Amino acid sequence: MDRISEFLDAIAAEGRQTFSKEEAMEALGVSSSVFLAAAARQKKKSRIALPRQGFYLLLRPEDRLAGAPDPARWIDPLMEHLGLDYRVSLLRAAAHHGASHQAAMRFQVVAPKQLKDIELGRQRIDFVYQQPATFAATNHPEWLVPIKTDAGYTKAAGVELTLLDSARYQRSSGGLGGLAQMAQDLGGKASPQVLKKAAKFYESSTVRRLGYLLALFGHGRQAKGLRRAAERAKSNVLLDPAVKPLPGLENDDPVDETWRLVLNAEVEVDA
Repeated sequence: MDRISEFLDAIAAEGRQTFSKEEAMEALGVSSSVFLAAAARQKKKSRIALPRQGFYLLLRPEDRLAGAPDPARWIDPLMEHLGLDYRVSLLRAAAHHGASHQAAMRFQVVAPKQLKDIELGRQRIDFVYQQPATFAATNHPEWLVPIKTDAGYTKAAGVELTLLDSARYQRSSGGLGGLAQMAQDLGGKASPQVLKKAAKFYESSTVRRLGYLLALFGHGRQAKGLRRAAERAKSNVLLDPAVKPLPGLENDDPVDETWRLVLNAEVEVDA
């Protein structure tokens, strides 16, 4: 079926890199089974890729070695196809904002629905679930920033949401060391007012860990707006939740009374 090649050429000529199964079937005037057979042949030739059922990527020659284009080029149309709002956050957003030593190859997307991660060759999208109510409360346009690509724009967390998301999903952000690096590198760029407003929608433990790290690295103005979470806290929490105390042993880790944190791990960052 050579007509699908003509369809793909037309898509490329428009400067587009994505299309849906329904769009292709309508343009070609074919049934689902006929289209899927033709698409399978094009996929075998590495001309298209299928990150989600019914959603296709048109691969340029320079994309084929990696298996797919940079996800920043196609995450927006993919999420529109799925009918979901989103924001790029955590490590990729931190790298965009200038945090050093962040693994920008990990493309992490916060969404209000649990989604299966996508892996195409060397490209990977990790989806991070946030409860719909919290997501809706935090995904304000004014708290987001655009990432510009030659294919358009992608929505990413602003500095403040990047820090809060990374504290909330610390394991996905490189652990305590990764979060500390972000706090050091990005803390001074955060708006104290936005940070304070957005923090209301995150757990107290999340806010206290971030506040402690911001204060530790001299970002006092930003940390000050997060103190309310510590003042209301009724118990201490671990600075690093990934480091669990051994059962049966007395915990003699120091406690930071300001932030109500048990300092159960050393904070290490790159110079």
